[in-house]
Amino acid sequence: MSADNEICRMDAMTVAAKVRDKTLSAAEVTEAVLRRMEKLEPHIHAFCTPTPDVARAAAAAVDAKIAAGKDPGLLAGVPIGIKDLVATKDILTVMGSPLYRDFVPDEDDIVVERLKDAGAVIIGKTNVPEFGYSGVGHNPVFPATRNPWNLDMTSGGSSAGSGASVAAGVAPFAIGSDGGGSIRIPSALCGLYGIKASMGRVPLYPGCRDERYPGVSSWESLEHVGPMSRTVADSALMLKVITGPDPRDRYSIPAADFDYVAATRESIKGLRIAYSEDWGYAPVDPEVRRVVSEAVRVFETDLGCTVERASPGWDDPFPQFWTIVAGDTDLTGMRRMMKGHEKEMSPHLVALLQRQWTAEEFTDAKMMRQMVCNRMWRFMANYDLLITPTLAVPAFPLYMQGPEIIEEKMVTTGDWLCFTFICNLTGQPAATVPAGFTETGLPVGMQIIGRHLADRTVLAASGAFEQARPWAHKWPKLLGDLGL
Repeated sequence: MSADNEICRMDAMTVAAKVRDKTLSAAEVTEAVLRRMEKLEPHIHAFCTPTPDVARAAAAAVDAKIAAGKDPGLLAGVPIGIKDLVATKDILTVMGSPLYRDFVPDEDDIVVERLKDAGAVIIGKTNVPEFGYSGVGHNPVFPATRNPWNLDMTSGGSSAGSGASVAAGVAPFAIGSDGGGSIRIPSALCGLYGIKASMGRVPLYPGCRDERYPGVSSWESLEHVGPMSRTVADSALMLKVITGPDPRDRYSIPAADFDYVAATRESIKGLRIAYSEDWGYAPVDPEVRRVVSEAVRVFETDLGCTVERASPGWDDPFPQFWTIVAGDTDLTGMRRMMKGHEKEMSPHLVALLQRQWTAEEFTDAKMMRQMVCNRMWRFMANYDLLITPTLAVPAFPLYMQGPEIIEEKMVTTGDWLCFTFICNLTGQPAATVPAGFTETGLPVGMQIIGRHLADRTVLAASGAFEQARPWAHKWPKLLGDLGL
């Protein structure tokens, strides 16, 4: 294996350790990943705005700190992609929309500030659907992001480029954001670990909080920012850096009373787990049912847990989910910006903005949310964890918003997201772990949901499953075909 390939297959913890002890320089790591990005981008289109000059300057600063005997930070020299919905000062942030084609933020998002302070090296902005209003990775501005496991398939969204970049080894981890599953969706479809920590663990600003920018200010009551990685420990390492309160985010909560990385090594023996294969009503692809059901058994056979089939018991709340999204949207501001540009924008977003919503629709959706939250906490009182498939289907072809048929039933284009958005309504911690593969070699994700604020338990269960059924050694065939 070439030196570049060896570097690019390292996890973030290993890269940071080698940079700190001078086995590798941050500059060497950066050049290796930039070369890999150059080879892969024509195939996967993960990065809408690569930032090689920014990366080289940041790597040089890390190496200078080490040479001067200073602490380079917990993420010293680790390359990272930043989702293009997350603000980066002096770096183009288009958000997949022609309305922001030339937008350069005047400040970093809180997570970007913290990642920079910890020595991470930003190598570029990763591709997204327009303003994140979709579970797939195409927009009107940049080429569609492709899944490294099968280039004809979607990598999911809205953290599309973040998923594809990590799956292809361009960076060991990336920042995603998650308003209805957008960390977990691409992580599941790309064979990665992704975690949406409890609402408020990771503060957001200006994203979802800055009224100056219609579209940027959306999703306020739903959005979470977090890590996507090849290993559980790498996501925990990033959480260690980006969590903790900030006065700019009124939803942010006090720092956790546990260590995120240490939590991934804790025993989960004796935990009581509920497994819902389909919520009791959802069509789910038979291969997804098979792969996830086999993975769930690991918690009983290998990890000493009790698993029961059970569902919280609600009617499908998805039809009203987008009403919650619309209620979080600056409809006045976005309609003003959209005027005259409708044909340049994503049709499903234009339709959402043009619809004349009623007060009753908004309040009915809020009551639905209260119902889901109440059913969930009552259900979780009897269980430590709830496990589901992450998605109802494996990856499907590019340029679709979702499959039309699942399990021989006609479905709406959002029905494949039936498992993820629930935890955005409730704010609970939820992670996706690679559960296995379909017969055609597409990754399948398993979702692990914790009680309110029980991030520690979710990380422990994720780490225990990874140890029992490791996945990080598996790479897409594309990489071998390209000599990577």
